[in-house]
Amino acid sequence: MMQDHDQAEELRADTAADAPELQEHDRVAELEKALEEANNKALYAAAEVQNVRRRLEGERDSAAAYASTGFARDMLAVRDHLDRALAHVPVGSDENFVSGIQATLRELDSVFARHGIVRVESKGQPMDPNKHQAMIEIPSDQAPGTIVEEMQAGYMLKDRLLRPALVGVAKAG
Repeated sequence: MMQDHDQAEELRADTAADAPELQEHDRVAELEKALEEANNKALYAAAEVQNVRRRLEGERDSAAAYASTGFARDMLAVRDHLDRALAHVPVGSDENFVSGIQATLRELDSVFARHGIVRVESKGQPMDPNKHQAMIEIPSDQAPGTIVEEMQAGYMLKDRLLRPALVGVAKAG
């Protein structure tokens, strides 16, 4: 088979020397092949540029959406301190003082909500290792793996975990 092909090419080459139309046809075929290869390379390059542009746009959007992550984590510590302060206010303390802390917490929660920061649901929920960090197992009448205590609230920034909730889960048996 290969020998037939080689003979055909040899015959064609011998004939082409004496037939300018055949030489022209071969040259056109060669140029068409080169044009097709150039078009394919151009299409590939355009597709690659489009992919790079899309990836960069996605990275830019993600960077903009999550640029405040460090600041948000720092603000969670402030919220924790306010919660602790409120929990340790002595009975009979100045009501204006307590109301001020409560108003500050409400405002902070409002700011969090506007920026997509939401508290992770914990107590009574099944343990989710993507949102909760189990700190202790606690004997309970709840189903094993159910969160029965929250030591520290967890928070999400849009669809990303800012901080896992530190929880106690119901112990089996």
